[in-house]
Amino acid sequence: MNYLFIFILAAGALLGGLSVFFIKQENPNRLKLILSFSGAYLFAITVLHLLPDVYESHNHYVGLFILAGFILQILLEQFSQGIEHGHIHAHDHGKAFPWGIMISLCLHAFLEGMPLTSREQNHLVFGIAVHHIPAAFALGSVLLSNHVSKGTTVALIILFALMAPLGYFFSFILKSGSIIETNYYQYVMGIVIGIFLHISTTILFESSVDHKFSVKKTFAVIAGTLIALAGFLMHQH
Repeated sequence: MNYLFIFILAAGALLGGLSVFFIKQENPNRLKLILSFSGAYLFAITVLHLLPDVYESHNHYVGLFILAGFILQILLEQFSQGIEHGHIHAHDHGKAFPWGIMISLCLHAFLEGMPLTSREQNHLVFGIAVHHIPAAFALGSVLLSNHVSKGTTVALIILFALMAPLGYFFSFILKSGSIIETNYYQYVMGIVIGIFLHISTTILFESSVDHKFSVKKTFAVIAGTLIALAGFLMHQH
């Protein structure tokens, strides 16, 4: 187990979540650039590394689980309302606690941490950590807008920050302890790949509002893709 991975994953979410107390929410442009970068990076990592690895066993049933993961993410977003993409919506729930948002977002983060025991974990951990910055910021914003106290908001952000490391730890135990068969592990990875595909493509499609060209967002997408490609080419040599 790599404890540096745990630190990086937790730090990304904590950075994004706690920054809600210091950054004005009326100017989310920087977070949108981070989203564009992380979306491109996650998509490139999924295509270049995760998909080839999961199909190495020539088990074509994995495709069914990739599709299931894609659909699962659609269902999760019915409760999270797109916070995974950094969306911040106005809510009129009074003092009602947003249970659906919290539970679905934590489950999403837990599943995202599971592929980190694959061979390409060095590349993937960075993308997940960056992706969690705007997601955690949006979570903190929603909690505060629902009149959740600052102390409780900080505690819930910490809980969210721990979910990806917990997913990594859980997957590590399953794989290294031989508790499950290899095929089963591939199916779990298939679900996670489906989630990554949905998240990354949604971010990329939404990065240009009304299909307007943005130089900064284009450079962010290109940068994310090139970094993932550089890691792939280095791995080939």
